[in-house]
Amino acid sequence: MGRRSRLAAATISAVAVVSASLTAIGNAAPAGDAHSWATRTMRGMTLEEKVGQLFVTYAYGRTADTPHQANRDEFGVATPAEVVQKYHLGGIIHFNWTDSIYEPKQIAELSNGLQRAAVTSGAKIPLLISTDQEQGQITRIKEPATQLPGNMALGAGRSPADAERAAVITGQELRAMGLAQNFAPSGDVNVNPANPVIGVRSFSSDPALAAELTAAQVRGYQGYGAVTASVKHFPGHGDTNQDSHEELPVIEHDRQQWEALDAPPFRAAIDAGTDTVMSAHIVVPKLDDSGEPSTLSRNVLTGMLREELGFRGVVVTDSLQMEGVRHKHPDAEIPVLALEAGADQLLMPQHLQVAIDGVIGAVRSGRLTEKRIDQSVERILRMKAGRGVIDRPFVDVSKVDRIVGSPRNLEAAQKITDRTTTLLRNDAAVLPLRQPPGRVLVTGAGASPTKALAGSITARGSQATALETGMKPTPQQIDQAVQAAGQNDLTVVLTNAAWNEANASQRDLVRALQRSGKPVVAVAVRDPYDAAHVDEVPTWLTTYSDKAVAMESLARTLFGEIAPVGKLPVPVPDPTRPGTDRYPFGHGLSW
Repeated sequence: MGRRSRLAAATISAVAVVSASLTAIGNAAPAGDAHSWATRTMRGMTLEEKVGQLFVTYAYGRTADTPHQANRDEFGVATPAEVVQKYHLGGIIHFNWTDSIYEPKQIAELSNGLQRAAVTSGAKIPLLISTDQEQGQITRIKEPATQLPGNMALGAGRSPADAERAAVITGQELRAMGLAQNFAPSGDVNVNPANPVIGVRSFSSDPALAAELTAAQVRGYQGYGAVTASVKHFPGHGDTNQDSHEELPVIEHDRQQWEALDAPPFRAAIDAGTDTVMSAHIVVPKLDDSGEPSTLSRNVLTGMLREELGFRGVVVTDSLQMEGVRHKHPDAEIPVLALEAGADQLLMPQHLQVAIDGVIGAVRSGRLTEKRIDQSVERILRMKAGRGVIDRPFVDVSKVDRIVGSPRNLEAAQKITDRTTTLLRNDAAVLPLRQPPGRVLVTGAGASPTKALAGSITARGSQATALETGMKPTPQQIDQAVQAAGQNDLTVVLTNAAWNEANASQRDLVRALQRSGKPVVAVAVRDPYDAAHVDEVPTWLTTYSDKAVAMESLARTLFGEIAPVGKLPVPVPDPTRPGTDRYPFGHGLSW
């Protein structure tokens, strides 16, 4: 009997599936014996199969068997299933732009099809299927999946129970659709208001609050949520005004600052048992003088994360397509450097075949030992077995609609969001509205939130009109909004990152509306920092989110159905007085 036959005889058993029509044979892991199963399975794998397990990437198409030209162009095969089989992939990540995400049943069927491809080829090991469902700003799967307002809103709510429940909801719905790894939550402490890449993805500028809620979400995702949490972005991406998607940020924190500001959420996540930690494409020269991004730094990933913080789980890189990690190395070298640094999962290389060939070549040349590859593969296999992916790779498509966006989850999400709206200023005592205004104009940034809020206001007896003016309203759009305001009894104007100079015309819109003579309520629907940039308006709120669920909570607040109980999880600096806060951490009015 050959090596492959012995492997099959030793480790392949029937995979329990939830539909009689969906039966497969896979590499099943005995319950409670993930470690020994992973070791035995790894020993029977070829080098190519082991290296394939390290990689997580995307494939194009709404079903596993859908031919897609982008697959042919990028991977040399037609279908997502063939991508999985060709490269012996350990994981697949879903995005909207890969034509992978349409509606829950479709996602579940796609996931099942990809798993079928994985368990009937190569080492017969099921995939970790993943996405970035952070909630709030970074939400890949939209309605009917339950929508939540995101981390900074949860920070405003100050409730670990709400943070945990939000993660349970998201985790359960992802698992119902066949996804078992969520690249969330962000444990970054957003101490820089000009941060272009984190912002409301962070729970707070306060390390203790961020740590408490990060740990709560790890428990939620990995407990009843039943998916792998991936706390990011180590060693901390909160104090930068650069975007690592476009360039390599430099953070000047010294060891004392890192210990006080950045480390607490990661320590808390590790103590809570997070399966995965994601690396950041940033340089922190006072912690590591190599000049390499943290993803490629042994001092950071092995020295700080594993040896100092004691992390024993899987280290996943941020996307290897980002410029922050590609700025000085060829694509074949990047995954090798990441493995040398201590990474395990290699996410989305720019050229998958080049990346795989680079790793295999490094092993065959002796630069990387096969023992080093085995260490990462064993961690990944243990994680798969521990999350039940090996024993239960398939999902019951007939149950998806009863779980995803269920009335219970929607109700819980609304209650969580109701506890996050923050009233920053109410100088004119406009709020709460004592009776429904006759006509209300809802204008500002975002077609979806203006429409959603107008609908919620109309449902309360007013005649509300939505007039979306975009992120960068033109003088003509501002004039149109002012004219419309004159025909209404109240204007609610939504701002989105108006603090950013690129969006400064949003401030012009708010000021022009205030001069219209009609009452104006301004609402920052992302970062709360907008409120300090237009001090002329006496009524400001912030929701930290432009999701419909946040707009419903906003409407409830406007009409006095609920009191605004959110407290700022970050200070709002005064742009005219450096070093002074216009609204301090913890600020929040109520009635």
